[in-house]
Amino acid sequence: MSLRDWVANRWLVEHQATEDEIGDLLALADRDLKDCQAQGLSADGKLRLAYNAALQAATAALAAAGYRTGRGEAHHYCVIQSIAHTIGAEAAEFARWLRRQVKDWLRAHHPALLGK
Repeated sequence: MSLRDWVANRWLVEHQATEDEIGDLLALADRDLKDCQAQGLSADGKLRLAYNAALQAATAALAAAGYRTGRGEAHHYCVIQSIAHTIGAEAAEFARWLRRQVKDWLRAHHPALLGK
């Protein structure tokens, strides 16, 4: 399914992005990435900030490709799923990368937790 199909399904609408819009979205992503490193934040708070940074970056890519989400409950889902069509990345690729990183970290810091 292409982004044009998403427009037909009313999940997206065509959109003409501006330089200011893209700059603002990337600035929000940068801010949230910086803020999620702050000392004293809960793990949940850090996750929310990191997720929002990813959402803003994906929104910038979607806008640059000529679209924005339609009105509805699936806004975040559509934005995150759109990165496969905009920048060619998939959430599954990130999950695989993250799993490898966690396993390497466990091997280095907590090898007993990996079992046999």
